[in-house]
Parts: sequence; C-alpha cells; structure tokens
Amino acid sequence: MTDIQLGRTGLLVHKDGFGALPIQRRTMDEAIPILRAALAGGINFFDTARGYTDSEEKIGRALSDKRNQFVLATKTPATTVEGFWKDLETSLGLLQTDHIDIYQFHNPESCPKPGDGTGLYEAMLAAKEQGKIRFIGITNHRLPVAQEAVESGLYDTLQYPFNYLSHEKEIALVRRCAEKNIGFIAMKALSGGLITDIDAARAWIAQFPKVVPIWGIQHLKELEALLAAVKQMPSLTEAQRQRIEQDRAEFTGAFCRSCGYCLPCPEQILIYNCARVSLLLRRMPPERWLTPEWQQEMEKIPNCRHCGQCSSRCPYGLDIPALLEKNYRDYRTFLKSK
Repeated sequence: MTDIQLGRTGLLVHKDGFGALPIQRRTMDEAIPILRAALAGGINFFDTARGYTDSEEKIGRALSDKRNQFVLATKTPATTVEGFWKDLETSLGLLQTDHIDIYQFHNPESCPKPGDGTGLYEAMLAAKEQGKIRFIGITNHRLPVAQEAVESGLYDTLQYPFNYLSHEKEIALVRRCAEKNIGFIAMKALSGGLITDIDAARAWIAQFPKVVPIWGIQHLKELEALLAAVKQMPSLTEAQRQRIEQDRAEFTGAFCRSCGYCLPCPEQILIYNCARVSLLLRRMPPERWLTPEWQQEMEKIPNCRHCGQCSSRCPYGLDIPALLEKNYRDYRTFLKSK
C-alpha cells in the first residue's frame, strides 16, 4: 500500500481506509476478527461515528491494545456544547483511548465557526487544547457547506462523497482541498453499492493522489477483496474507462445515493434502499431484494403521506415521494416477471 499525508495534519495513512459504518451490522464476535485482520493487513486509518450504534465499541474492543498503530477518526452530530462534550467523552470511553486523531462535525446543516453563537467550534478548540483530539474535521453531503468549510481555513480535514459518478463541482472541491492542504476523506467511494467494480473505483480515485477513500466493510470476504486489490497500484484500463462511462450514462440525473439523511420516515419506509431498488435489482444478485421481508418493506411505499419531510432533509434535492413511486412500480413489474 502507499502511505500519503492527510493534508496539513501530517498524519501518514494508507491510501485505503476502513469505513466502520457497516461493521455495526455484525455481531461483536464477527466484527472483532474483521477489524484486527484489516489492521494486520496494513490498513491503518479507521473512520467511525458516535451515530453508528456500537461501531465505536467494536473498534475499541478489537484494536485498543494497538492504539499507536493506527489513525482514528470519529464524529459528533451534536448541535449544543453540552451534547458535544457528552459525545466526546462517550466516544473516548467506547473506543478505549485517551485521544481521537480526527474529531469531525457529522454532517451539520451549516458550517460551525467561532463566534457563530453555538459554541461548537470553541468546544473543538478546547478539546484540542486538553489533548482529547488532535485535529478538527467536518463531514457533509451538502456542497455549499463543504465549500464554506474549505474556504474558512478552520478545518484540517473534509469528508465528502466522492467517486467516479461525482460531477465537476465536486472534483473542483477535491482540487481546492489539495491547494489548501486540507485532508480529503472520500466517503461513498462505491456510491452506496451502485458501483460494483472496486478496481475501477480505486483506479479512478487514484488519479487524485491526496484523496483517502474509506471503504465500508462488514464481511471478511469484502476485506479480503480489498486487501488483494491494494497489493497493486491501480491504473485505469480502457475496459474500466468504458465501464465508468456506461455507469455515468446510467446514473445521470436523479438517483438516491443512500446517505440516509432522509430518515426517519413517519411510515417507517427504508427510503435509502427503497428509492433505488430498481438499480439494485439490476446491479446485484436480485434474490436478496425479492425476499418476503423485502416485499413487505416495499409494500410500505403506498402508505407514503407525501408529507415532504424526507425531501426537505435530502442534501441532493431529490423528489423522494416520486422516486419511491417509480421504484415501487418497477419492483412490482419485476416481481411479476419472476
């Protein structure tokens, strides 16, 4: 693997990081060997969040005895100073560490700044002064907020969705981070599962040498595939270029990126998958989406109230009720054909 410096932090991390959101779906006994195998395999950057249920606890139990061997990032969604300190102390305890290398504001609606009245950025500075965090980061799905954070000069790292479906403004954001020596952490490198060729995804991102993608891993076979891929320096082949162009053509326009910020739904619709099931049926083994359990989930869609809550929270401005209805009709047609 290739070590790169994560912006002005000076932290050296391997080119491929471990995204620990999916690990919350595994039992403790299943998760611990995966996390240990990742570190043993050379991955030394682990990203989690206070909001990822027991993900922090799993990392703490798996890796705390090797704390000096990896870089640790986590996040707080707090909107108050009291919530900030509660989150920080909880994370430190669960991760079994006395410091967090990169502490990130988790997808805030606006960019926290000194003097903005929230006290949140001041709390970050205080936590840094106390040695509980080393560097200040921010994550977001909203391009204007991400751009503001970069231009503010207040943040050491930015975490933002980035993959070969990204548009020119997002590519410009990555280049601006490089210019300002801000570490760029790429989430959604596989666009929530829509990109199925990890070699093509890695080769495309490798064109941006200062970007660190974090790959969401929940199965040992996924980790093994990643570790096998990183043994070779990625280089785009002509076949991969053609695949990328085909995917871009297919996904041009409105599609759900599966970020989950539309939830909760009053009717308990799992929007982040229901709104893109048409794509999933055609890009993955369809059987997993045709089970009785998933049919029950899809049958919640006709209960949609069109209340607008989901659309108002969507950072991509999608008409989610219309997208749900489209996917429901396609799903019913697909079922009848089987």
